Amino acid sequence: MSDLQRQLDTYIKDIRPRYEDMLGQAVEIPSISMDPRHTPDVRRMAELAAQYLRAAGAETHIVETPGYPVVSGGWTVDPSYPTVTVYNHMDVQPAQEPEWKQAPFAFQNDNGIYRGRGATDDKGPALAALFGARYAIEQGVPINVRFLWELEEENGSPSFAAAIKNRAAIPRPDSVVISDTIWLSKNQPAMPYGLRGLLGARLLLRTGSKDAHSGVTGGAARNPLAELMDIVHACVDAKTGKVKIPGFYEDVVEPTKAEIKSFLQSGFQVSKFKQAYGFKTLRTQDPAEVMRRIWAAPTFEVHGLVGGYHGPGVKTVVPGHGELKVSMRLVPNQTPEKAFALLKKHVAKLNPEVTVEREGMLHPFRGVFDGPYVDAVKRAVKAGFGKEPAFIREGGSIGAVVTMQKAWKVPILFMGLSLPEHGYHAPNEYFDWGQASGGMKAFVHYFAELAAKR
Repeated sequence: MSDLQRQLDTYIKDIRPRYEDMLGQAVEIPSISMDPRHTPDVRRMAELAAQYLRAAGAETHIVETPGYPVVSGGWTVDPSYPTVTVYNHMDVQPAQEPEWKQAPFAFQNDNGIYRGRGATDDKGPALAALFGARYAIEQGVPINVRFLWELEEENGSPSFAAAIKNRAAIPRPDSVVISDTIWLSKNQPAMPYGLRGLLGARLLLRTGSKDAHSGVTGGAARNPLAELMDIVHACVDAKTGKVKIPGFYEDVVEPTKAEIKSFLQSGFQVSKFKQAYGFKTLRTQDPAEVMRRIWAAPTFEVHGLVGGYHGPGVKTVVPGHGELKVSMRLVPNQTPEKAFALLKKHVAKLNPEVTVEREGMLHPFRGVFDGPYVDAVKRAVKAGFGKEPAFIREGGSIGAVVTMQKAWKVPILFMGLSLPEHGYHAPNEYFDWGQASGGMKAFVHYFAELAAKR
């Protein structure tokens, strides 16, 4: 081991208590961006994030937007050095699931297992990147590092585009690295180069002014829940997942042979996928087809049906109204605007009384699959974790990525630190010191790799 490597290992060991203290403070702020009741908490999270950047010696701004702010900061050491922007988000999903074994916003540190909502998505990785950057700057690595910490990612990033128009606080970088994605498994790092887009929608139908007794009115009364379920059947095949909306697949670009080869070389295992997410069975057991479906194929999903009675037992009412919550994941070259138009037209033909309301939209993203930046990520991750990452696509969506791509037209790479078992968007979410410390090391090496490209 070189002296430089020993110095880095000593630094990471020494800052562990500080990292854990900072993560604990951040996790205990319920920065739920999609719930207006938590607006003060989101603001408090922005102020704490800015405080963390200032404490690390970074120049810092809280950039106001029509919605929640964006926290920007970093080190511009020399304008002639390459500039990299590191993106993370500091808002979180709600945590109302009954399966939580602890209070979700009461941080627990179980000997390097960090429990609480936001620990892995995305506060833990954000702070790991920050400590990696601070070390690189202190060691004189010739690079400028900027941070963008968003507070609306879990709500579709509606104000992010407005924020990055502030060029004084958020200058255009030479490249971007995102640390908000999930590995294939603990033993296989994975870095996506593509993300699916998203269109959310609510389908509303009112057939009466109130719920009615099914014994008195059933048979004559229309049932809005049944009619909405009929629409679902006309939109998607529940057994195969095939979308039935006319024109839906028209713009889909299938993955290339090289991409499929990369998927197959990734080490993805269907059994581990099922175990990580608690599935008993899947629509297919073929690994290549599973990967194509979750990374490179569009979907139509049903998330909830509202109306009627939801208490224990059966209350025999005919609902007066119903609401269906759905979404579509989209791939290149689909657009959420066209997907919404196709959905609305299809529903109008099926049942003209159903109102279709859009609930957020994100465009799909496809970045670089090879080249010097990809090579830099491979070497950095191997330095941090001992193994090169697989390059795959990811099925999720990050709205800010497409916004940065359009605004800056620079290479955008991913270097996520989370594991499937960490529980993105799930109860009992956690992060761990092994991923945090390895991430710090990987980021230090990545910054050094970018600096060497001068």
